Amino acid sequence: MALKSWLVEGGRPLRGAVAVGGAKNAAFKAMIAALLGREETLLENVPEVGDVERTAEMIRILGASVRRVGPNALQVDPRGLRSATLPADLARRSRASLLFAGPLLARSREVELPLPGGDRIGRRPLDRALAGLRAMGAEVEPSEGGVRLRADGLRGARFRFPKSTHTGTEALVLAGLVARGRTVLENAAQEPEVDDLLRMLAGMGARARRVAPRRIEIEGGRALRGTRHRILPDRNEAVSFACMALATIGEIRISPVDRRALDSFLRLLTRLGAGWEVLGKVLHVGWTRPLRPIEVETRPHPGVMTDWQPLLVTLLTQAWGTSVVHETVFENRFGYVPDLLRMGARIELFSPPVAHPAKLYGFNPEDDRPGLRHAARIEGPTALRATEAAVSDVRAGATLLMAALAARGETAIAGIEHVERGYERFADRLRSLGASVREREAEPAPRTVVPARRWSAGTTRPAGR
Repeated sequence: MALKSWLVEGGRPLRGAVAVGGAKNAAFKAMIAALLGREETLLENVPEVGDVERTAEMIRILGASVRRVGPNALQVDPRGLRSATLPADLARRSRASLLFAGPLLARSREVELPLPGGDRIGRRPLDRALAGLRAMGAEVEPSEGGVRLRADGLRGARFRFPKSTHTGTEALVLAGLVARGRTVLENAAQEPEVDDLLRMLAGMGARARRVAPRRIEIEGGRALRGTRHRILPDRNEAVSFACMALATIGEIRISPVDRRALDSFLRLLTRLGAGWEVLGKVLHVGWTRPLRPIEVETRPHPGVMTDWQPLLVTLLTQAWGTSVVHETVFENRFGYVPDLLRMGARIELFSPPVAHPAKLYGFNPEDDRPGLRHAARIEGPTALRATEAAVSDVRAGATLLMAALAARGETAIAGIEHVERGYERFADRLRSLGASVREREAEPAPRTVVPARRWSAGTTRPAGR
């Protein structure tokens, strides 16, 4: 089957204003949370992206209703929910399946959950959330392609996550609401999307609240109603557009943004020497001087988000000097680097010495392998050249697109279905900022390189411009 491709003509600064949509990492989880209610729930600011559509399809197959009632608005009616078996083909192409555990165990003593899929960026360990479900009284056993959960009613429990887990925290919050009694989650994730879910659940009448930065308390067994909830702005989109503006020596205004959700990124902008200010819900960011090299370490919120790592590595190919990005959340999230190397980037992958790796790294030690590298050393600035590449995951797709926008010549990017999983109308919005992005239907072509344009010695522009 032909893969969808983008053709990107680089070398054009991005300028203008762009709107970010609702956070897809909050939207599809809110849809599942709506199944806990006894009435319809209206969700607003829901992006029209692949992850949302897959979740809607899974909910419909389970018997509940999801329908569009306006631009970026969905109504979820849980009253027809009857099945406790998720469709394996859809679940394996999504990260949503684990969140169905609580809502389905509330209606059935036995639930079959296929192993979730999603981006190929490293293993997403389920053991942390499954251990929490065991603590709440569920029997967990492997099944063909997934896990089987059995419980004659969940019970509240005190559970401490051994390592931070964003989706695992949300899954146990939903499970705690259908359990009898009180559940306390320690070392719980504190990402803005988790708190957005807690706000939605409060609107449904739930007693689930964050009482400390990494502690959530839940009173289970309450009947929940429907609600009306607006999904928070997508911080990943805001960071993507900001990095693209800087990589192309551009200047853009991004809205709406929540400054608190972007604090760690804004501090990076200051260290890079980029120009920025936040006025209300508008982030104004632009290239003002050659970017400085920096050292970055990804961490769970409130640290530098792992989803921003590929974007930062690509941006740092345009900084003047040597930068280092250390990935501590996933064990294998540099799969996009070979494409950047083909475009002329100077990136060396390595594993830095770490005194206590089990304490620092968010992945399980058994998932690490000798050949994996956990940091990138980037030399810049680099004159990126056009190439042909294939997308492996949603954030890598945005990364390759950014590199193509900064390069000279026309880059072909195949497999943009991955990008459309996470960015609504991405090409249209980039075109509104002056980018040259057009679509074509084509089979992935052999990767060839278009020679880079050479700038004369002594230019004051960064290399690659």
